[in-house]
Amino acid sequence: MNKPEQALAIVVKAAAAALVAAVGVIGSAHAADVSNGKALVGSHNCAACHGATFTKPVSSDYPKLAGQHADYIVMALRQYQMGTGNPNFGRNNAIMQAQVQSLSLSDMKDIAAYIESLPGDLVDKK
Repeated sequence: MNKPEQALAIVVKAAAAALVAAVGVIGSAHAADVSNGKALVGSHNCAACHGATFTKPVSSDYPKLAGQHADYIVMALRQYQMGTGNPNFGRNNAIMQAQVQSLSLSDMKDIAAYIESLPGDLVDKK
């Protein structure tokens, strides 16, 4: 392996380790509060785009959320918060970026727990 390939391999391994550590931090130290998540979803008017039951978004461009895994929701919300300032991890959607800027990590976990608790038609591929 030549030096550029070795350097790239080191960077990729470091990025993967950082992502694993971030997911570990996101997944620990806070017992999610489903009732607070429900209140936050209401106060941020999430149903305006994602539908009243979070199963029928107002546009096919928006995802169905009901029943989605909480860890995925937390990571997605964090990525919207990072925005395009971090092209490796951020998500680019002006509406979502504005919606999540005031949320703490605890708020995101609460929202995610509420969303995960909702009945939905999402399925895991086998």
